[in-house]
Amino acid sequence: PWPPLLVPIAAGITTKQLDRWLGGGLPIVRAMPNTPALLGAGITGLFANERTSETQRADADALLAAVGPTVWIGDEAKMDAVTAVSGSGPAYVFLLAEAMQSAGIAQGLSPDAARALVQQTLLGAATMLVKQNEPADVLRTRVTSPGGTTQAAIETFEAGGFRALVDRAIHAATERGRQLSAAND
Repeated sequence: PWPPLLVPIAAGITTKQLDRWLGGGLPIVRAMPNTPALLGAGITGLFANERTSETQRADADALLAAVGPTVWIGDEAKMDAVTAVSGSGPAYVFLLAEAMQSAGIAQGLSPDAARALVQQTLLGAATMLVKQNEPADVLRTRVTSPGGTTQAAIETFEAGGFRALVDRAIHAATERGRQLSAAND
């Protein structure tokens, strides 16, 4: 049936812009998957414009669920935050992995050992986050023995403004998405 459902994957391009560029009146589901979707381990944020039927929403959901879970966003303006958190998020984890590997090597580990330790640690931690169904702060607390090695590292992260830095980074990525949308108007 006409009109067809459009499912674009593009940061910084809104459903209103696409609808206007393509002549108007189109059902559009904006999708923002992340790169782990290449391995069936991604997540996709979805937003449907007002012309999208429930059947079309279900079709778009089924399509993107093939590469991982989906999350529906009710306000398209929040899609920039989806892009900042999960679309760009794998790069943040890769940056952490790079830093951890370098630090391990600086502490005397071989590059191969540091890489293997970091890779499996990140995989194991991510698996715990997904499978144990407990908040990240609870899982972190369980690993952090009072006065122990983990506490020393966590205190160093906190003293360095880790949380504020992550907040600023996510904010910067969100704002960049808004800027891209504005530039496309």
